[in-house]
Amino acid sequence: MYRLTGVDLTTIDGIQSHTALKVLSETGTDMGRWQSANQFCSWLGLAPGCKISGGKRLGGKTKRTANRAAAALRMAAESLSNSHSALGAFYRKKRYHLGGAKAITATAHKLARIIYAMLTQGTAYEGPGENAYEEQYQQRVRKNLRQKAKKMGLVLVYADTGEAVMD
Repeated sequence: MYRLTGVDLTTIDGIQSHTALKVLSETGTDMGRWQSANQFCSWLGLAPGCKISGGKRLGGKTKRTANRAAAALRMAAESLSNSHSALGAFYRKKRYHLGGAKAITATAHKLARIIYAMLTQGTAYEGPGENAYEEQYQQRVRKNLRQKAKKMGLVLVYADTGEAVMD
């Protein structure tokens, strides 16, 4: 596959050789058919819907397709439940917040974007580890808490360091 595509798709966590072959057999190696990763994910049926009318969001279900590549990516996403990687941590966090089916679709969407980027740019996948993903998540949570505290006129004090934060 490396000689065919120029990249090794099996370096992505959750993607095995048979999954990569199934995706490549359905999509081909030329990603020029899609102008962006968003269009690629929409073609696969993994992009969230965006029904908006009058500025109000009416729904966000993904469209149902019988795409074999999407089915393979969903199976790969489900296999990440016990993976000690950033993608595994992403899946578990989404499963906790959204539920199983939506988490699988969201993780498959992420896998499709990674595959699209690898095939168009010819770059190798170097995913951060589980700890790096968790650290980024904690930083986002702290930033959001600081913003909420500032908005309410409160002072945020971290219990682990005793540091008072006033932005």
